[in-house]
This record gives sequence, structure tokens and C-alpha cells, in this order.
Amino acid sequence: MTTSVYVIFGLITLIFLTPLVWRYASRRNSLPCPAQLSWLVELDNPFTKTNRATVIVRHLDLQRGMKVLDIGCGPGRLTITIARQVGSQGEVVAVDIQPRMLQRAEEKAQKANVYNIRFSLIGVGEGKLEPGRYDRAILVTVLGEIPDRGIAMKEIFDTLKPGGILSVTEVIFDPHFQSRGTVLKLASAAGFREKTFYGNCLAFTLNLEKPNGMELG
Repeated sequence: MTTSVYVIFGLITLIFLTPLVWRYASRRNSLPCPAQLSWLVELDNPFTKTNRATVIVRHLDLQRGMKVLDIGCGPGRLTITIARQVGSQGEVVAVDIQPRMLQRAEEKAQKANVYNIRFSLIGVGEGKLEPGRYDRAILVTVLGEIPDRGIAMKEIFDTLKPGGILSVTEVIFDPHFQSRGTVLKLASAAGFREKTFYGNCLAFTLNLEKPNGMELG
């Protein structure tokens, strides 16, 4: 084999192994996308429509005055769009565990003159989210980055109002990809029920509903 063939083979191997190693490591530690690569988070994947910002937001069925929890908001890819849709009477609470990501999201919001967003350095599952406050919550390729998904899912359930919706988007190209079956298992254990499903097994948005008060009883 020539040197170039070895190089190409090595690159292909690296491309396939990196997501597997990253996924295995994330089971024990939270390994979100580094802030230096925030520009990658901003991009809509050209191979899928499900994870495009406009599509995800459309499936949230947002109304004026709603309160939305953007979990793992990163550089604010969806945050500002959601804030505009809920209007000045509504609110978006954008949380992330990386200060630099929050800083970039806040700078974008200021440039866009959007002021109904509250940014918080919080990790879901830490018991710091306000219970019964939100109409919607979103996890866009974030669930797999959380070491204890069960605790996190239960906290999200508790933070939603009865009838509230958690929207989970997953794309196979993400190193932390979670299958529909895995998401449903975690969601069911927390008390959610499936409401709507968009996409396919490789790229999807799954909307999960917290039953209302009568159903919970």
C-alpha cells in the first residue's frame, strides 16, 4: 500500500471510531460540544430536515405568553426564535453547563434586541430547575450528553406544567445519538407519554406530554 492509502484508511477509521469512543465516555461524564465548535451547532444538517431550527420550533405549537425551558441551549440556535414566538409576555429560560456557550447566546440575543430570555448556568438533573413552571421544554441532541438521563428526565417532568410538552430531537450523526426506543423508555419511567413523532429512526423529533392533573391522579 502507498502512504496515501494508509492515510485515507486512517482517516476513515478515525471518523467511525471517534463517535463510538465519545458516546462510551459520555456514559460516565458529561461531554457536550466544546464552545470552540459552537459554529457546528449552529448549522442545519444538510442530510436531514428534522433537526432544522424552523422545523423543531414549528412542532412545539408555541403560543404567546408561554414559558419555555431550552435545555443545553448552546450558542442559542433555537433560543431567540422561540423567544420571539412567545412574545414579551412569555419567557425563555436557556440553560447550559458551559459559560462560553451562554455568553455567546446572550450576545446574540442582545444584538437581536430580544429581552425575554433568562440565561442560567445549570445542568439538568442537579435539582435546580423550578417545578411546575414551564409550558414547553426542549432537548435538541442534548439528552445523550447527560450522564444520568433518568434523573434528568424526571426533573424535566417535574418542571413542566400539567399538559406541558417536552420536545426531544435526535440525529444519527450526533455522537450522543439516542434511539426512539431509548428516549421512550426514559420518558415513560419519568411519567411522560408519547404525543407526536416526526421523522424516522435516524433523525426524529419526539414530543412527550406530561398528563394533566386529573390524569395524574
